[in-house]
Amino acid sequence: MSAQITSLTGRAWVFGDNIDTDVLAPGIYMKGSMAELAQHCLESVDPDFARNVRRGDILVAGDNFGMGTSREQAGQALLELGISALVAKSFARIFYRNSINLGLPAVVCPEAGKIEAGDTLTLDPAEGTLTVEGGERLSCEPIPPHLLAMIADGGLLPHLKKKLSGAAA
Repeated sequence: MSAQITSLTGRAWVFGDNIDTDVLAPGIYMKGSMAELAQHCLESVDPDFARNVRRGDILVAGDNFGMGTSREQAGQALLELGISALVAKSFARIFYRNSINLGLPAVVCPEAGKIEAGDTLTLDPAEGTLTVEGGERLSCEPIPPHLLAMIADGGLLPHLKKKLSGAAA
């Protein structure tokens, strides 16, 4: 049986609606390493983001997060910086699937607008709950068990390798 993700706790980074993949992974830096690309993630929206984000932090956004091109480097840059999960009112469809395929939990939370930058959040992607420390518990859409298993395995490719090797139940 695959390991499961129970809960994730991290500091919130809050962004608005319609954050484009070109802002997450600027095209001008695509020929460099992933580490270099990640250092420019979201710089046109928050120039300090890449310098100040910490491993385990949670990115929170409004509607249509990850719109634009289908570049999977957008999710990879967030992983490179240590983002542990994404929470948004809604995601662009291809970005959502790319994130899950990379092993980055992406949770739809209609009440994401209640979260403030710097809040400490505890996300339970299986239950579909997001708790703001000292505040309220928000309802989100749970990630289905088969996708949680894939995320716990590190994404689609590691999950398929595990399944094909007979290691998964």
